[in-house]
Amino acid sequence: MARVSLSPQIMAQIVEHARSQNMLAGQHLPAQLLADNFRVSRQPIVSALKKLEEMGIVESAPNRGYFLTCNADEIPEMDNDAAKDDEVYFAIASDRLAGRLHDRLSENELMRLYGITRGRLLRVLHQISDEGWVERLPGNGWEFREILTSRKAYFDAYQFRASIEMQALLLPSFQIDEAAFTDARRHQQELLASYESENRKKIFGTNVEFHEMLMTCANNDFFLDAVRRVNRVRRLMEYSIASDRSRMPQQCREHLQILELIEQRDMQAASTFLYRHIREACRIKAALIA
Repeated sequence: MARVSLSPQIMAQIVEHARSQNMLAGQHLPAQLLADNFRVSRQPIVSALKKLEEMGIVESAPNRGYFLTCNADEIPEMDNDAAKDDEVYFAIASDRLAGRLHDRLSENELMRLYGITRGRLLRVLHQISDEGWVERLPGNGWEFREILTSRKAYFDAYQFRASIEMQALLLPSFQIDEAAFTDARRHQQELLASYESENRKKIFGTNVEFHEMLMTCANNDFFLDAVRRVNRVRRLMEYSIASDRSRMPQQCREHLQILELIEQRDMQAASTFLYRHIREACRIKAALIA
């Protein structure tokens, strides 16, 4: 499963990889090899390659993958300062959560509001679009999508998640994806070791990745779509309360325990534990919302 919100960083890493290997026009950029090198899954690699294709740096061939369109030393320098992109990202997130942004805005309006170039704005907006809380309109307009804005809505969303995810584990169609479980275990262990220094997007993304992976294993698109929608609308409120990380070690260990229970085929115990896990997270986090 993919970690979210990494396209600008991954794009820069792919370009740097091509330069370090002195790659030539026409050479293949294997998505799985890049994913292994950068220690992420394929989805953010493919997303970054698609954006590089939009810039004319790579091109895709059906059933073959992506290839450089020019020599690596001819790739133009990209303004991919991740820290500055993050500043803009969180400024937009904060303003949207506070109701300071209209539902629809043009790129020119957003450029004036945040004092940034169109290139940086588009990188951030594509990143937000990947996460599902803004979508592009015809022309150069963008529309923000629904988000949670109250404690009650946030609480209700968690109640819904707890019920849906618990039942998903009990579906006859549920099957363990061994590769996804291995990735999930590694990501949880990495977060357990680094949560104090990780940014809010990485923490939320790793959590979403875990729960949506379980829904994917349920092999029922309705369960997966429902959880994805809830995760999209709660994202910004999660960012607003992410400063309290005291429960992160327990959360990671509970995720690992859920994996163990499923691997032991004790689905009833795993389902009950998952339900309690989500309800407890709701109780703690809802209390932090003003």
